[in-house]
Amino acid sequence: MVTVFDRMANPGRKLLLAGRGGLNLTHSEPLPDFLQRYGPASRHLADAITAFPPNALTAWCEELGQPTFVGTSGRIFPRSLKASPLLRAWLQRLNGLGVRFELSRQWTGWSEKGHLALRSREGVESLFTADAAVLALGGASWPRLGSDGSWVPLLTARGVTINPLTAANCGVQIAWSPVFRDKHAGEPLKRIALSVGNQTVRGEAIVTQHGLEGGAVYQLVPAIREQLAAQGVCTLTLDLRPDMTEADLTSRLSTPIGKQTLSNHLRKAAGLPPVAISLLREASGKTLPTDMCVLAQLIRAAPLNVDGLEPIGRAISSAGGISWHELDSGFMLKRLPGTFAAGEMLDWEAPTGGFLLQACFATGVAAARGVLSYLE
Repeated sequence: MVTVFDRMANPGRKLLLAGRGGLNLTHSEPLPDFLQRYGPASRHLADAITAFPPNALTAWCEELGQPTFVGTSGRIFPRSLKASPLLRAWLQRLNGLGVRFELSRQWTGWSEKGHLALRSREGVESLFTADAAVLALGGASWPRLGSDGSWVPLLTARGVTINPLTAANCGVQIAWSPVFRDKHAGEPLKRIALSVGNQTVRGEAIVTQHGLEGGAVYQLVPAIREQLAAQGVCTLTLDLRPDMTEADLTSRLSTPIGKQTLSNHLRKAAGLPPVAISLLREASGKTLPTDMCVLAQLIRAAPLNVDGLEPIGRAISSAGGISWHELDSGFMLKRLPGTFAAGEMLDWEAPTGGFLLQACFATGVAAARGVLSYLE
């Protein structure tokens, strides 16, 4: 018999949260490119994702009565654009297979005899004997949904190496002036490019009270984190018109201003919205250059000083986790025979776009196959 212990009062809370954005299950890009999205961890995840690739995940979804479609960006979603119908069908199938659910039960380690120790929401302690156990406790993002990283000391005490959990797919902190922050927080920056070092990403971002967030920012978080750790500071370069050359911008800006304000001139000649013009003032120390060549350079490469990343509790996902050398090929912890791990507990990260859920499902399948092999 399979028993699922869930810390929350209802199963699948984090899947339901992902459904608020349409439930981006996976992505349609070719598998070799897909695997590269996982950076250094791709070599560790390759076998699991190859064994349970995007087409297997979409087939599973459709078998549960939820047809999928490929969006214009290549992302794959259920046609319902919701997680709840998929979760209901999944739970119904599991119930039909005899899977038992124990809800509001938090795993707290092992007893002296090796039994799984559990605690109810009311604080009642209990023990459970299992032939094998799969730990799928998440990283440390969205702690209110149960994934708060409280499992780290439990495994560390058993000698398992855990690389520190850090924020991934999160916003960056930038010390805006009060005037800019109060006027523009919540406004989008569209069709921009962001760069850190030699890495550039085109897309969109949103100004927040604390800095910037959004898809273009999230993809650069690993590079930003690395630079902050190495140097203590990080410069994020913002290109407000990546579709125009610097020479073209200079030519447009050099047309007579007449009686216009410089802001109006930038809006008409360079097509910049008010939030972008205000950002240029933030990057240039409040006063815009009057030399149009220098101004064009600023539009194409406005420097923004990043002070840090948003806290892990506000991140979409987390990086860090169980070191890969602690796992065998079946995702079993070498120091704890019969105990397997999957999902965000493992040391990997990926950008949004379907890559997060794909790796969680794939490692879950790999761990389940590892359990079957172990029990045999």
